[in-house]
Amino acid sequence: MEKTPQTSQTASEPRPSKARINLERASILLMDNHWGVELLTRVFMGFGARQLHRVVSIAEANALLAKLQIDLIVSEAVIDGEDVYEFVRNVRLSSEREPNRFVPVILLSAHTAAQKVAQARDAGINFFVAKPISPKVIMDRVLWVANGKRQCLETDTYAGPDRRFRDDPLPPGLAGRRRTDAKTIEPEENTA
Repeated sequence: MEKTPQTSQTASEPRPSKARINLERASILLMDNHWGVELLTRVFMGFGARQLHRVVSIAEANALLAKLQIDLIVSEAVIDGEDVYEFVRNVRLSSEREPNRFVPVILLSAHTAAQKVAQARDAGINFFVAKPISPKVIMDRVLWVANGKRQCLETDTYAGPDRRFRDDPLPPGLAGRRRTDAKTIEPEENTA
């Protein structure tokens, strides 16, 4: 039985990520460009997707999330002037959105400035993919998210995949913030 996370000032117990994506179940393609959604539809149908919901607005995506359990959301970064980052943030932080709160989200954009990538990370997006895309790139990212070892966290201001996903040891002298952090590597003393 899965433990329900509690919202608090500090991070609650991490939730396991939704480490499986069933492409035969419902997925949302949120795009306002006809050619882009057609290309993605063909790519996902080639992967075996059976229930693709193609929507052109955040309102349509919200309506689907209210009535269906979704396994994956792939979205354009900009939808006709609407804020996709805020959409994902609302999905993550709304307790009314169970079981879709921690659905994997892959964001597509031709504009990959560091500020936009950081904004996506802070909104709870699992992966930011730069355009142009290819079927191989999309499948690699879907598999990366599906095999994800990043747990989902929830605090008062953030819900989504753990934003830290490197397993590198911490720098010398720093204590870990998570129980699962790799141990600090202390510098060797020079005895010469």
